[in-house]
Amino acid sequence: MQNTLLIYDGSFDGFLCAVFYVYEYNVVTPKIIKASQYQEQLFSNTETIITDKEKANRVWNSLKIKCGKRGVAQLYYAFLSELYNVENTLLEVIKYAFKSTTSIMKDYANMYVLEMSKITKKVSREKHRMEAFVRFRLTKDEVYFANIEPDFNVLPLIETHFRKRYADQQWIIYDLKRNYGLYYNLNTVEIVVLELSKNITTNTTSEFFTDTELEFQQLWKDYFKSTNIESRKNLKLHNQHVPKRYWKYLSEKQPF
Repeated sequence: MQNTLLIYDGSFDGFLCAVFYVYEYNVVTPKIIKASQYQEQLFSNTETIITDKEKANRVWNSLKIKCGKRGVAQLYYAFLSELYNVENTLLEVIKYAFKSTTSIMKDYANMYVLEMSKITKKVSREKHRMEAFVRFRLTKDEVYFANIEPDFNVLPLIETHFRKRYADQQWIIYDLKRNYGLYYNLNTVEIVVLELSKNITTNTTSEFFTDTELEFQQLWKDYFKSTNIESRKNLKLHNQHVPKRYWKYLSEKQPF
């Protein structure tokens, strides 16, 4: 039997609309794929899914009833992993949830529920590390700026944390890997797409950042160095708590 490829725009609402399509047309062998990953296949039917907010909301509200608040959060976290084929893992979880009369979110005997749980944990870990390791720098426009390159698309997950923590400052957190960011204007958080100079990713440039900011970074680095006791260094433990791939966000780890 031929697969039916459901091509969507890569957004979460688009994914929910693909789920809606599966049930609306009773698609027997669906496979959901992002438009950016689609390659023409000879032996598959293809359908392009149009994102419709109303249809997405209908699916989302049904999932809230079937999976509960924690369950839909798991689905959303796993979707943001952007892992290849994650949509079809989630589709199987959703089909299982709609079929069952009881909650299935802890049924780890089901391979799809177990897989979703593992992915969710990875995304959650990345979210918490971004919240801990993001470092803002004050630009000459009086906006605090931070650039990140997380493995997973966690920007939507860290918005609330930073909006509450830095409610009295304008800030931008920019994901260089996905080329979009969050801009907080003291009232609301907006999604922005910027054309950034490569120099803005370094901590030493005075082209964009205030002199005070650069001095502060140097002071922080000096403080970190002065409090470091050489004889008590435990690099293994240090790397365990602050993995090397996050060092690029930390002022104290920069070479200047």
